[in-house]
Amino acid sequence: MEYRINQKTKDKISILGLGASVLSDNGHDEGIRILETAYDNGINYFDLAGGSSELFDLHREVFSNGRRKDIFYQLHFGAIYNRGKYGWSLNPKMIEQSIETELKQLKTDYIDFGFIHCIDQAQIWQMHQKKGILDMIRRYQEQGIIRHLGLSSHTPVIAEQIMDEVDLGMLMFSINPAYDYHHGDFANGTAVERMHLYQRCEKEGVGISVMKPYAGGQLLDDKQSIFGQALTEVQCLKYALDKPGVLTVVPGISSEEHLHKVLHLLDATSEELDYSIISTATPKDVAGRCVYCNHCAPCPQGINVGLVNKYYDLARVGDEMAAMHYKNLEKHASDCIRCNHCNQSCPFRVDQMSVMEEIKTYMGF
Repeated sequence: MEYRINQKTKDKISILGLGASVLSDNGHDEGIRILETAYDNGINYFDLAGGSSELFDLHREVFSNGRRKDIFYQLHFGAIYNRGKYGWSLNPKMIEQSIETELKQLKTDYIDFGFIHCIDQAQIWQMHQKKGILDMIRRYQEQGIIRHLGLSSHTPVIAEQIMDEVDLGMLMFSINPAYDYHHGDFANGTAVERMHLYQRCEKEGVGISVMKPYAGGQLLDDKQSIFGQALTEVQCLKYALDKPGVLTVVPGISSEEHLHKVLHLLDATSEELDYSIISTATPKDVAGRCVYCNHCAPCPQGINVGLVNKYYDLARVGDEMAAMHYKNLEKHASDCIRCNHCNQSCPFRVDQMSVMEEIKTYMGF
């Protein structure tokens, strides 16, 4: 395993981490084997968000027997499991209860990186402060329960705003070839804004832990990949690790087979690591398909068209958190009045009015 040093916290972090959102999909025994195999292969960074509350029990079984000191946990203030499965909340009492339960389940008395959870909109950040959630997180840090503060976000402008106000040790951010697609400003923010964020993190010593390295699985499917062919897990992981500021990539792992595909990064050939295929994509390759560039903004109805499309695409490939984030948007596909504004301004010739109907039908609103 290769390790990188977080310049702010001085922690030695494995370049491959493990996301837990789908850890228990194949049952308890498979989950235990995944964690054991990860640990035996040098993985020491574990993100605990998404999926079911069982993920905390699995980690306790594997890491509370003297191994706790060897690993790092990311816990998220805002991810709650009061019904057994992942939910998202801005209720301070619910968040505090969830964190206390998680600490007991993990059989630990400290959190390595306590994360401000999933801030993509300025108003959500404002609510965090008004409701006292940020103050709560800081109290945990003062008590020594949180060792370092972190933030998860998909939006570079918002991430930088929070970095201006909060001393972060870690940023969890979505990085992959599709989201950084330089022609179409794929995902949230332009390619320039996204790269500026990565460079700022490297300059200030804020480590980046990468989520969504496969764009919700789309890049591994030749029918969904914007590059016209499937990329491999290794290509996507290498791409993310080559970005400034990145310390570790934490893909969600549901099976030992997938974990071994991820671990193959460590002994892959230069040919297997080569992701230059992404340079062949041009705007015409994705004509008629939303690439989340938001060139149609502002929507007269206030819909964040790019984000609505993004959460829809991720939800269709099984990302439960994306469906939850869609629900928490202020405006949804059902708010579209078919004014034709987005169709007229889309550089990729997407019939967005039809897409909004499709999303409304799929999501239910």
